[in-house]
Amino acid sequence: MKLGFIGTGNMAGAIMGGVIKSGLFKPEEIIGADLLEAGREKVKTLYGIHVTADNKEVVEKAETIILSVKPQFYESVIAEIKDVVKPEQIVITIAPGKTLEWLAKQFGKDVKLVRTMPNTPAMVGEGMTAACRNEFVTDEELEGAKKILSAFGKVEVVSEHLMDVVVSVSGSSPAYVFMFIEAMADAAVADGMPRAQAYQFAAQAVLGSAKMVLETGKHPGELKDMVCSPGGTTIEAVRVLEEKGLRSAVIEAMKACTDIAKKM
Repeated sequence: MKLGFIGTGNMAGAIMGGVIKSGLFKPEEIIGADLLEAGREKVKTLYGIHVTADNKEVVEKAETIILSVKPQFYESVIAEIKDVVKPEQIVITIAPGKTLEWLAKQFGKDVKLVRTMPNTPAMVGEGMTAACRNEFVTDEELEGAKKILSAFGKVEVVSEHLMDVVVSVSGSSPAYVFMFIEAMADAAVADGMPRAQAYQFAAQAVLGSAKMVLETGKHPGELKDMVCSPGGTTIEAVRVLEEKGLRSAVIEAMKACTDIAKKM
């Protein structure tokens, strides 16, 4: 088999769905391990992959392994599988705070490692993933890892020292955006709009705005200015947001997030 997962939770499922939908891998080329039978059966039913309760079986059968367990389980899982990991295999990690140096120490031998930080929009095919590699991963192997990661969204290679920043700007940021959408919808409800409709309007506005940034290549400030007519409604709303400290609140929240990531 070509691709193996240790852990079959939501992020693993998002990756499985992405690579199968893209045609990169067939279901029969994927194996996933999970201690919980419910987790195994869920991905088997959804994606038709092979499943097992044995982490070592995944390593023994797959060419590329994705460690998709929670960060607190990395040490014990690596201790379990390190002796069966082969020199030619690539191990992709998705845990915040687990550096390439830390991972190498856990394995205790030369292992091809690709450290990544995806985010939850991967579950709808719109993920943003950062990736970095250790010295044993070739350019060709990195491109292969990027193909896997791009099957559920966008991927960028970054220097490892930026990984903690990635946590705040894309890993955790969906939570900030959800709060913004919820606040926008609450305001619309307060002004008489039905809640379901308010969520639809707010979410679509955020989606469309983000797409404008990505597809036009224009600076966000320029796009903002395009909406703000002199003496109009939008500039008045912008004035209040500035008065209430929106930018400062976002910046301070992200700096706090990055600080926590550095301590993990």
